[in-house]
Amino acid sequence: MTHAAAAPRSAWRDLLAPGLASLVALAILLGLGSWQIARKTEKEALIARIIARSKAEPVPPPAPTAWDPARDEFRHVRVGGRFRNDLETLVHGLAPGDTPGRALQGYYVITPLVRDDGGTILVNRGFVPTELKRPEDRKDGLVEGETSVTGILRASEPRAMFVPAPDPARGEWFNRDVAGIAASRGIADAAPYLVEADAVRGQTSWPRGGQLRVDLPNNHLQYAFTWFGIAACLVGVFSVYAWRRVKDGPKPA
Repeated sequence: MTHAAAAPRSAWRDLLAPGLASLVALAILLGLGSWQIARKTEKEALIARIIARSKAEPVPPPAPTAWDPARDEFRHVRVGGRFRNDLETLVHGLAPGDTPGRALQGYYVITPLVRDDGGTILVNRGFVPTELKRPEDRKDGLVEGETSVTGILRASEPRAMFVPAPDPARGEWFNRDVAGIAASRGIADAAPYLVEADAVRGQTSWPRGGQLRVDLPNNHLQYAFTWFGIAACLVGVFSVYAWRRVKDGPKPA
């Protein structure tokens, strides 16, 4: 065999190890991209399921002992009882303002509802701006006597990494922690969920419900394009490397 004929064969042999490594990396990248496509389909189905639940006719909430977040969260419910306005809790929050892109600073008003059939449910009655923090400044929004509330069933809101810890002694809350708020108010029979009250058409008083937004992140298509793009770059880079390696021949020892 001549040296000229042996050189390309030796170059191809030199490409075996990097070629296998590139194939493994390519398989991983394509697998990640395909997984993101599957996750996109699952997330879209979940969002559709949540929207369908939230727009259905209201039904009674489940018994506290039968509560299953996977099955029951985001159901549209109706519950009757009396508000304990003296035990309301304010949770720091934001709400969409009148100007697009701007948000109002204020609080979500969490009020215990003593049910007609026993037990207590925390109700997020809605949002109030900071200047209406005190109940006496929004007396027209304090519901007294028997009432009926419709809204969306929600699980307790977990505290995210950068959310400050609550200070129950000062009444400072930053997430809708059902168990924590109930305990701070001495409510022993609180259900393990809360109700996000619906908006009331034509309402001019505060708090104002209907603040729930189905805003689950769905960036899986972007992630899929990223992984597939990296896979395409890998193929391109290795192809150029292999072509130059074969063209230039093996490096001298």
